[in-house]
Amino acid sequence: MRSTGSPVQVQRSTIAFESDTCTARHVAPLCSQRSRTATGDSVSFAAMAGIVPDHIEQYALAHTTPVDGWMDALAEETRATLPAPGMLSGAVEGRLLEMLVFATGARRVLEFGTYSGYSALSMARALPPDGRIFTLEVDPKHAEFAQRHIEVSPYADRIEILLGPALESVERLDGPFDLVFIDADKENYARYYEAALAKLSPRGLIAVDNTLWSGAVLDPETDDASDSTRALAAFNDMVVADPRVVCVMLTIRDGVTLIRPRA
Repeated sequence: MRSTGSPVQVQRSTIAFESDTCTARHVAPLCSQRSRTATGDSVSFAAMAGIVPDHIEQYALAHTTPVDGWMDALAEETRATLPAPGMLSGAVEGRLLEMLVFATGARRVLEFGTYSGYSALSMARALPPDGRIFTLEVDPKHAEFAQRHIEVSPYADRIEILLGPALESVERLDGPFDLVFIDADKENYARYYEAALAKLSPRGLIAVDNTLWSGAVLDPETDDASDSTRALAAFNDMVVADPRVVCVMLTIRDGVTLIRPRA
């Protein structure tokens, strides 16, 4: 297993421990809950409706190729035991990520925000046997949970979890990466984006989750707008104005933005 420095190795040397400051995946404010930022601060999200009606979400799910039973078991255990289960990517977005790996022919993937490991395992389904995913996580409980499920999957040899500050972990990783998935603390999206862009292959792709944030980004200057809302709105404005890239925002789940280098 590849090491990214000289951290303590945990479980088959696939989790590298560095510190507990970054990254933490945040969920959009679909229900009232609390989560932790990159600095360890606790923040709450007020209730807010999703952007896609539930019956349409269910129709999309019914017309998406079903996942294997062990992925369903992972999703069920995530919802039953982990806080903020809304952070789970789910079957539809998981298949989208898998399709992106397949379509790009990605061999090296970087993920900001592991959570329960569902998205990493989704992407691993389309990796070639020698492909690798490096996934970055702040929360030791999330990392241990994800590692347990990765260990019993067919893709244990393709996924490495790095536990600690994402930007430090990225510095220890050699590029280029063919696909980068950003789904961590929203206040640091701009920093993760710059770190990802610097190590992206010429035909690489960045996918960024939660960019519609349940619609809250449409009016980020309201008195009750969260720091995450304001950060996401600023991030979206930054990306669309960035002359280095071409982007498209998709209305899948809570918004997924795809970004590629401009030729």
